[in-house]
Order: sequence, then C-alpha cells, then structure tokens
Amino acid sequence: MDEGRDQEAVRRFIEQFALTLAESGMARMPARVFAAILTADDGRCTAAELASLLGVSPAAVSGAVRYLTQLRLVRREREPGERRDHYRISTGTWYEAVARREEMIARWEQDLAEGIKAVGPGSPAGDRLDETRRFFEFFRHTLERALLDWRELRGAGRSGPPGA
Repeated sequence: MDEGRDQEAVRRFIEQFALTLAESGMARMPARVFAAILTADDGRCTAAELASLLGVSPAAVSGAVRYLTQLRLVRREREPGERRDHYRISTGTWYEAVARREEMIARWEQDLAEGIKAVGPGSPAGDRLDETRRFFEFFRHTLERALLDWRELRGAGRSGPPGA
C-alpha cells in the first residue's frame, strides 16, 4: 500500500489490534478490516486492497465493511468517474462512536427508571435497578465531560490530557 513502512510489522499490528477489538466484542473480520483501514496513510482502502492485505476473499471484505458502515465506523466513498468504492475512517470516528454510546446510556437510564417504577422503588430489585441507573447516569456525565475536553484539546491542537 504505502512505501517506506515495514509491511510485516503493519500486518502484525493489524492482527493484534483486531484481536483486541474482537476480545472487546467486535466480530473478527470487521475488526481486521477496520484495523487495516486505520493503517492506511489516507485512512481509506478499496475492497481489493483490503482483500490483498488481509489475504481474504472480496466477499469477506464486503460483509465486514457492511457491518462497519452500519456501525458508522467506516463510510463508503466513490471518486467522481471511478467505479471502485473506497472505505474511509474519518478522523472523528472514535469521538462519534463514543458520542453514540452516550446516547445509548441515556436510553438505558430511562429504561431503568421505568423498571424501578415497575418493581417498586425501595424494593430490593428497585434498589438494584436504581444503583445501576445511578451508575449509568454518573458514567454518562463523565463521558460527556470527556467528550467536551477532547473537543477542546483537538481545537487547541494538543494531544495530551487537559492541563498537560
């Protein structure tokens, strides 16, 4: 793909990072495709480039990119006049993924509040559900603050934690 790099080290990184992503719940082939696109200097690859780099069939790549586009981790692009699709990771991919997670956590909080009403506040189950709801509320607010801090850091052109 790109010159001046240790292609074997890149392949090892792709497989290791994909394994880590898979251990976190992402399906193995989409994890490999995601890691491969992440290593491209311009953050984009064609299906043929991915199949070649990963040593897999185009069908395996197709299924993986469909999954990744549904999660909005990768987007499909086509250059004017070209017949091949390119799959791209934006610079804000992680930020967007975490922001979507924040929305999901807010929905969990709402569902838990309904559960508390259903089982009765102050009951053992109600207390357990409320503890879970309060944890998610705390986590969501912490995540919200972290996202704001990240936007501030990026806007300032820094890459370390706030105050660094």
